[in-house]
Amino acid sequence: MVNGNYLLPRRVRRGLTLVELLVALIVSSIVLTAAATLAYAVGAANDATDDTARKQAQVRAATLRISELIRYSRMICAAPGNDLAIWRADDDKDGMIDPTELVYLEAGQLRDRLQLLQFSWTMSWDLTLGELADTNTKEALMLACTTTCIPLMPQCSNVQFSGLQDVVPQTRSVTVSFDLEENNVLNHYQINASLRCRAENLLNDTGDSIVSDDD
Repeated sequence: MVNGNYLLPRRVRRGLTLVELLVALIVSSIVLTAAATLAYAVGAANDATDDTARKQAQVRAATLRISELIRYSRMICAAPGNDLAIWRADDDKDGMIDPTELVYLEAGQLRDRLQLLQFSWTMSWDLTLGELADTNTKEALMLACTTTCIPLMPQCSNVQFSGLQDVVPQTRSVTVSFDLEENNVLNHYQINASLRCRAENLLNDTGDSIVSDDD
């Protein structure tokens, strides 16, 4: 005790040195950086998993929709441009194709999507196979009718329709193929579909048109 005051031990009165503070800051920075990196990695993995799951669900839905459409359709009428013109059903039982019975399976100008195009129609227009083989017919239908577009695979590439180009409308099966990027990996998919039955009895002798008063 000096002059009535107690002296604290020298060790207790010392503060942290500059070196100790720097070391503490460095260690804290390393821990925080590691935590941030781990959080980012976990988030990226979750995003990749969610993206892959979403695209796989789209593939399953597209496979089911296309398979069911072609299986129960009456005829693959034509393959104009990058599309398939499909006579899905003879709703009015007249043996002729009208716009409401027609579905276009579209690949897009860049073959980068799969979607269905349908029409609603209030007037009489019996379509021939020759008309459906013309790419201008779809444009005319889109101007004259109310259209409904149903996306199936909005983010794919290299869409191809095979097994039918040389035999439309006699084809009995269709292969729809496309590429899809999942988690930075490009995967190739194929959808194989076959007609359960087709309106072969409505074709003329050469098999290139439906029999009607115009043929």
